[in-house]
Amino acid sequence: MVPPDSATTDDRLLDGRVHIRQPVAGYRVAVDPVLLAAAVPAKAGQLVLDAGCGTGAAMFCLAARVPGVKLTGLEVQPSLAAHALAGIALNGLQDTARIVTGDIARDVPGPFDPKLFDIVMTNPPFGESGTPPPDDSLARAHMEGEVDLPGWIMHCLAALKPKGRLVMIHRADRLSDILAALSGRAGDIRIRPIHAKVGQPARRVIVDAGLGRRTPDTLLPALVLHEGDGAYTAAADAVLRGAGALL
Repeated sequence: MVPPDSATTDDRLLDGRVHIRQPVAGYRVAVDPVLLAAAVPAKAGQLVLDAGCGTGAAMFCLAARVPGVKLTGLEVQPSLAAHALAGIALNGLQDTARIVTGDIARDVPGPFDPKLFDIVMTNPPFGESGTPPPDDSLARAHMEGEVDLPGWIMHCLAALKPKGRLVMIHRADRLSDILAALSGRAGDIRIRPIHAKVGQPARRVIVDAGLGRRTPDTLLPALVLHEGDGAYTAAADAVLRGAGALL
């Protein structure tokens, strides 16, 4: 394993259970991929695609909670894909995980067998418009490019087996766009709001949808991340440090 250089750091998630390699400048992991992984209802042996995997944080957090899950990460930026590949070795996942460098518009499900995956999880770029960050890698990670949010969802659904599930985390103010993109394609939609503190509007939502299903939607109990003093709530701590499931 090549050690990190001056432009990268090796860091830990889930109270040390997970190792990630990430750039010192540009895209760095926050809590979103950890929350995403906690919401994925995967079982050992299932095939899971992380669409836009970045440095692999969500993949590795899922593997820590569900040993034996089979993981593929798709990442368009070669530098981030290289960090994710290093993370596979750091976490000892060489037999159960792989990284594909590719674009979601052209390479899902291109290099894979169509309808291959039991689950697709994704933390898409959040930004619609406005001034992008000056760092090019960060801008590509945060801003929608040629593929907008409905298109991203369409490509993710295309990689799923019949009745497979798409799990995504996104901004709460894009929920109507997400539901519109899923309409007619997926059902059994489970929505969980994520609040920074009690009394504040939700900033994120986690959406879990079943391809081709017709079960009515469910609004799940909200997750509140912080107490008034800024400490994690017990529920958030169980997920972000204890590697618990958010189901």
